[in-house]
Amino acid sequence: MFFLVFFAVYGGANLYVGMRAWQAFGYLLPAGPVKFFFFLYGLLAVSYFIAHAGYHHLPRTLTDPLHTAGAYWFAILYYAFFFVIIVDIIRLLDRFFSFIPASLKKDPAIAGFFLAAVLATLIIYGVYNARQPVVRPYTITIQKTLPSAPTLRVAVMSDLHLGELIGRQRLEGWIDTAAALKPDLVLLTGDILDANVEPFIEERMGEAFRRLQPKYGIYGVIGNHEYIGGTPSTAVRELEKAGITVLVDRYVQTAGLYIVGRDDYSRSRYDGSPRQPLSRVMAGIDPAAPVILLDHQPYNLAEALANKADLQLSGHTHRGQFFPNNLITQRVFEIDWGYLKKETLQVIVSCGVGTWGPPIRIGNQPEILDLTIHFEQP
Repeated sequence: MFFLVFFAVYGGANLYVGMRAWQAFGYLLPAGPVKFFFFLYGLLAVSYFIAHAGYHHLPRTLTDPLHTAGAYWFAILYYAFFFVIIVDIIRLLDRFFSFIPASLKKDPAIAGFFLAAVLATLIIYGVYNARQPVVRPYTITIQKTLPSAPTLRVAVMSDLHLGELIGRQRLEGWIDTAAALKPDLVLLTGDILDANVEPFIEERMGEAFRRLQPKYGIYGVIGNHEYIGGTPSTAVRELEKAGITVLVDRYVQTAGLYIVGRDDYSRSRYDGSPRQPLSRVMAGIDPAAPVILLDHQPYNLAEALANKADLQLSGHTHRGQFFPNNLITQRVFEIDWGYLKKETLQVIVSCGVGTWGPPIRIGNQPEILDLTIHFEQP
């Protein structure tokens, strides 16, 4: 049902924008190219899906360009759809109030070129913005003692989406930024891989993680995209080879605190089996020790509170990635970005450092978290 609705909406949006584009620019083209125009337009609209369906069956020289073109097309279509709706509303109002200049009505390409220029500027800005990560500082206090140190500095990265569009070069830049913070601990809160694990292996991205040498190690969880790739166990294995301890419904103790890693909330959608209840995952933990919970999706914070986690770190939301999607994520999640204190539980949700689909961010900035945790003195 989800896919039927998605493709109905996606197909309708493509048809709507395509027809309006033809009405604006079609008469400028030589006679008779309508079929060719819509063939190329249709190919662009389905290129992302062709690339994913044919990833293991077609040469990468074909799937990589299709994947890139399709990813950018998602963002272009998204904003073009809204722009065209606005134009059509203006045209409808003009029927009653007649305020559009006659010259503009006579030559629709004028408005079309203007909208295309605005759209191109927006997309270029989004591409640039997505490649300008910021270091976001947070300082919190956990009301428990940590025998190893009164303060812990933690670098947190979420939603790296390493794969066809985000490769080793981008990753190495993020690693350099994180290493410069001199963290005691590095935590990765899911969607480390975009979907297919092959690019991670082929570009030997795991070597970049080994340049991080935090005193207490690197720990992470998987997200929904490791499941989307269809091989979550392979993803875990490759991440472990990179020196990342991946916690899938289990915990470890380091530096006198517990790090609990949950399986992803969407697991049941992909393999039919639910993740473990948090009470079972945390069984055996000493309640007097600090507990940091890694959960990719910031759902059901009440469960973390009930099980006495001190700090939950999450990602997943991207803060919508494209404005105004943040208005939706704000409604879906109790917190979709930033800091929240919920009684004894503190929650930090990152909008992520990478991107899903279009390598574009509008209305938010990619971020690496520089988290300083103070503990009570004994």
